Amino acid sequence: MAKRVQVVLQEDVLSLGKDGDLVDVAPGFARNFLVPTGKAVPVTAAVMRQVEARRAKEAQRQAALKAEAEAFSTALATIGRFTVKKQTGGDDVLFGTVTNGDVAEAIEAATKKDVDRRSILVPEIHRTGSYKVQVKLHPEVTAEINLEVLSH
Repeated sequence: MAKRVQVVLQEDVLSLGKDGDLVDVAPGFARNFLVPTGKAVPVTAAVMRQVEARRAKEAQRQAALKAEAEAFSTALATIGRFTVKKQTGGDDVLFGTVTNGDVAEAIEAATKKDVDRRSILVPEIHRTGSYKVQVKLHPEVTAEINLEVLSH
């Protein structure tokens, strides 16, 4: 009796893997749950060819996303400086702070392109002046922009 069998997942299965992953599971788990519910298929030569084709297509898609992120990073560097206007008190001290949402709005206003605010790392900003802000556009591409905080 086989100790483990290999199956290819057809959808994400919690604590097992993602769609398209080749995983080793217990034969009973595969026979009684994964295969009948359509969450996985047994490994055959045809299935492996499909998996390889899917991986190649995904790699191509990831390469296109990375190229797009690099192009946007270059565009951000070309723009040079983004401005955020905040209300200030005495000695150029801000009421509140500059958030990553404020930076995302400034980038969107300048480039007409959405940037996820969660991918922006803003240092603690409590005064007017110039600051460096990092924007993560892709897992492998990070852009650094100049942020000018002004009083309004």
